[in-house]
Amino acid sequence: MKFPGQRKSKHYFPVHARDPLVSQAQETKKMTRTHIVGIDQTLVDIEAKVSDEFLEKYELSKGHSLVIDNDKAEALYNELKENDLITNEFAGGTIGNTLHNYSALADDKSTLLGVMSKDIQIGSYSYRYLCNTSSRMDLNYLQPVEGAIGRCFALISENGERSFAISEGQMNQLRAESIPESIFENASALVLTAYLVRCKDGDPMPEATMKAIEYAKKYDVPVVLTLGTKFVIQDDPQYWRDFLSEHVTVVAMNEEEGEALTGEHDPLLASDKALDWVDLVLCTAGPVGLYMAGYTEGSSKRETSLPLLPGAIAEFNRYEFSRPATKSQCEDPIKVYSHIAPYMGGPEKIKNTNGAGDGALSALLHDMSANRYHRDNVPNSSKHQHPYLTYSSFSQVCKYSNRVSFEVLAQHSPRLSRGLPEREDSLEEAYWER
Repeated sequence: MKFPGQRKSKHYFPVHARDPLVSQAQETKKMTRTHIVGIDQTLVDIEAKVSDEFLEKYELSKGHSLVIDNDKAEALYNELKENDLITNEFAGGTIGNTLHNYSALADDKSTLLGVMSKDIQIGSYSYRYLCNTSSRMDLNYLQPVEGAIGRCFALISENGERSFAISEGQMNQLRAESIPESIFENASALVLTAYLVRCKDGDPMPEATMKAIEYAKKYDVPVVLTLGTKFVIQDDPQYWRDFLSEHVTVVAMNEEEGEALTGEHDPLLASDKALDWVDLVLCTAGPVGLYMAGYTEGSSKRETSLPLLPGAIAEFNRYEFSRPATKSQCEDPIKVYSHIAPYMGGPEKIKNTNGAGDGALSALLHDMSANRYHRDNVPNSSKHQHPYLTYSSFSQVCKYSNRVSFEVLAQHSPRLSRGLPEREDSLEEAYWER
């Protein structure tokens, strides 16, 4: 496990001058490992430059997103290949992107649950999916299926406008019996997307998702849900409020999804309202930056040394140097908020907005996993005097998530090819480096 951020290693895991007590403890106890588990609709993003006549031929609406059947998707894909129109093929899927980026950041294992084509040809979309996935992602539990995985075609017209054609293939055919209980015992998080529980009638994916949630609760594993798109949420916001309240520990959303869920246009107020149902909120707000909201133990709250920020909640970041905790496990839970503007004002040129929120979530998951790893291997550390959710503070996680989003926005692919350069030390380091 690579720990998040630039740390003074002598305070944690000495390398050159080991503490003899730490060495002795490590000799008698084998270091335990952890990982995160995610369920995804496995799909490939296929980008191609096409003419308006091509769109008309396949009855696609310019500038819009349409679902197409498997036969039409196969014909469309074959024509793109034959005419050498494809510019990029990337492994996609919200959770797949998140797990890949987590493994790149943490240099550690993640486990993906979903489906994969049983017969894979070199150069096919299934092959592309595997080629663009981190070797640190464990794909051994994927359920084999006959036929194609999901495909999302991004068709770029001559004027630059994008039209989308989506073929679900077999991506929603994951069965409950393909969810192995054993992988949850040492997991630090279960990561889901709202799409998984809102498939069409008859698809087994929702049942498989609920089975995974059942195992996560059994082993006290935090459930993390990313809302995916406002259109899924606004159809029945009360359903999602109830779902969050009953099953979810951490919710990740953007400002539009937050408004659909809570009715609040302001992302800070939407994050605050979401705390009625979950313990921790990550809300990305485009050029405004990102917000975090959650709870901490009142007796261990830490005031920020950064400027207090104005907003719909006055001086809302006062305790942002505190660490997130589960509300039900706090004797005196208090609400904590933090915000950060885009890193360096954002990239000079945004090459891709797809996956920026997933990148931010992967950073939060890295911090959660580091906390579980440290707690399991150094249980007597003062960092674990309370059952915190993350290794770092609200403020530090905001900075980390923000930095990862920047990297995703500055490249074409939603998946990082490597981890990040070390982050700078911050004013709050002294709090946690004792």
